[in-house]
Amino acid sequence: MIKRSLGDKIFDTCNYFILILLTIVTLYPFLFVLFASLSTPSELVKQTGILWKPMGFYLEGYKLVLKNPMIGIGYKNTLIYVLLGTILNVFFTALFAFVLSRKDLYWKKYMMMMIVFTMFFSGGLIPEYMLVKNLGMLDTRWSLIVPGLIATWNLIIMRTSFQSIPYELEEAAKMDGASDWTVFSKVILPLSVPLLAVMVLFYGVAHWNAWASALIYLRDRDLFPLQLVLREILIQNSTSDTTNLSSASDPFLGEVVKYATIIVATLPILVMYPIIQKHFTKGVMIGALKG
Repeated sequence: MIKRSLGDKIFDTCNYFILILLTIVTLYPFLFVLFASLSTPSELVKQTGILWKPMGFYLEGYKLVLKNPMIGIGYKNTLIYVLLGTILNVFFTALFAFVLSRKDLYWKKYMMMMIVFTMFFSGGLIPEYMLVKNLGMLDTRWSLIVPGLIATWNLIIMRTSFQSIPYELEEAAKMDGASDWTVFSKVILPLSVPLLAVMVLFYGVAHWNAWASALIYLRDRDLFPLQLVLREILIQNSTSDTTNLSSASDPFLGEVVKYATIIVATLPILVMYPIIQKHFTKGVMIGALKG
């Protein structure tokens, strides 16, 4: 046992205090929304300041949210965007990173310079909109998937991770007659499962939370993702059109419905995170270190 000095104990105490405080500050907004979604509307509007618990127990907000047909449409579309988009994102990012990690790639240094350049400079919103329109992707699902197919930062992380894999493994595979595709699919990817899990999390969360691209490129309401439906509910002055509140007895029910909608839209991604959390730290460190 290492004897700890008084200074070490004070330092640990301060660390614990700061971490607990940060946890409370981070967790409380979500708890506030959860408590508000379960509160009685008339009691909620009277509440000022910090909300420590639900003001009553009221589930009518959730019932109305789940009855809203746009919520179901938004969920279906978001699941399509998340599943299809994440699969394509991870595949093409890994494929491009594998190419850039090869030692015998010509002009690799200049290619990386051009790739990194895109992290700081872009053509802007109008050129991007014109490009999507000219490619015929406007008001289609592809407009939310193709423009962000490869994230530069994720590409750099995966490239660095692939470079850290011993080159001798690739040489051994090629001596057995393996092609580049076999090396990629049978050697590189199986050794990068933690990193791939992190990429799934990054891209999946990005697709789940995306609404700006949908607002710009989509006009067909049947293609709206869940976040865009949530935005409509939150910014409307009256929610009667989207949540069937016109016959509700409580005039303040719209406030509870807004909070209930946030919980319904956020809960699935919160459930997803703990499933792959065990790979998160390891995957990030693999992509961050080279040696």
